[in-house]
Amino acid sequence: MREKLRELVLQLFRDIPSGIGGHGYVKLAAGDLEALLAQGARWMVEHGYGEETDIEFIESGGMLRDADPEKVSARAHERGRPQVATLGSGNHFLEIQYVQRIFDQAAAEALGLKEDQAVVLIHTGSRGLGHQVCTDYVREMNSAMQRYGIHLPDRQLACAPIQSPEGQAYLGAMAAAANYAWANRQGITHFARKAMQRVFGGQARVRVIYDVAHNIAKREWHVVDGGERREVLVHRKGATRAFPAGHPEIPARYRHVGQPVLIPGSMGTASWVLVGAEGAMRETFGSVCHGAGRMMSRTAAKKGRDVKQVQKALEEQGILVMSETRDGILEEVPEAYKDVDQVIEVVHNAGLARKVARLRPMGVIKG
Repeated sequence: MREKLRELVLQLFRDIPSGIGGHGYVKLAAGDLEALLAQGARWMVEHGYGEETDIEFIESGGMLRDADPEKVSARAHERGRPQVATLGSGNHFLEIQYVQRIFDQAAAEALGLKEDQAVVLIHTGSRGLGHQVCTDYVREMNSAMQRYGIHLPDRQLACAPIQSPEGQAYLGAMAAAANYAWANRQGITHFARKAMQRVFGGQARVRVIYDVAHNIAKREWHVVDGGERREVLVHRKGATRAFPAGHPEIPARYRHVGQPVLIPGSMGTASWVLVGAEGAMRETFGSVCHGAGRMMSRTAAKKGRDVKQVQKALEEQGILVMSETRDGILEEVPEAYKDVDQVIEVVHNAGLARKVARLRPMGVIKG
């Protein structure tokens, strides 16, 4: 991998557009976007963007059945149509990494991980379509709150009762945006496979370990306040699911070890693979953090830094970084983030998830 790392990073950079408003190579005909919003990753696989086995290892099979494309505005459709299989900007990324160390051999074997193995970690979501859904419904709910007598200190906390017309419309649109996000990552997976095969030959294989959301509301059954199990709407914002071994929503291949939990750190440090533990069901509705968390604002991270020096310092550590913009690198410098290893220790020792593998970056693509 190292011998052809620069060639591979360049190929991935060409094949997977990034940056604000980036347009992808998936061309949607009339009606295709509506079908994609309803079917998610399944639509992508059925149209040649992936392998049938991918679906098994995506949360909810890459599709929420209560998605309602009609509740997604025309403006959101317009923004989302050209952006399938694109990374976007901000903290979204594609990283080529390697498994530096295994901490749980049995769980690693179940996930198909071993030391010195190359892996690809993808972090992106529903792009402009999801952003527009949020904008549309913040506006809608801000006006609805007056009717329901709801008063909040910040307009971004806009909300409505779940069973209200506004609440139901939002949940249908949000599920459609979640399906778009799974379809988007499925498209990126497909083009990453093709890039690997161009560089390493047709025998190169890329298998999906797991795809899990980190900004989504889902109906789940949980024990509440030590009582009986109840159906609740769990909203994970900046959090990711961490179901323990035995949970029926975990792929059969992993069910005896727990759901894979993916926690990125920064492009200069490490990322982690864990598996969910029983403590998460008692303490956090089956959830953990989905990243290390920022220490600096994006403005503070950029202040006084030169992008070429940042790239040079990372390259001296064996990490190649490419980005559409200078801000894509400067806003995400390693110093901007908390120590991911310390964060993982807290998660592990709290019994929310168990450490499986530490991953080190080699090649990074930013927006």
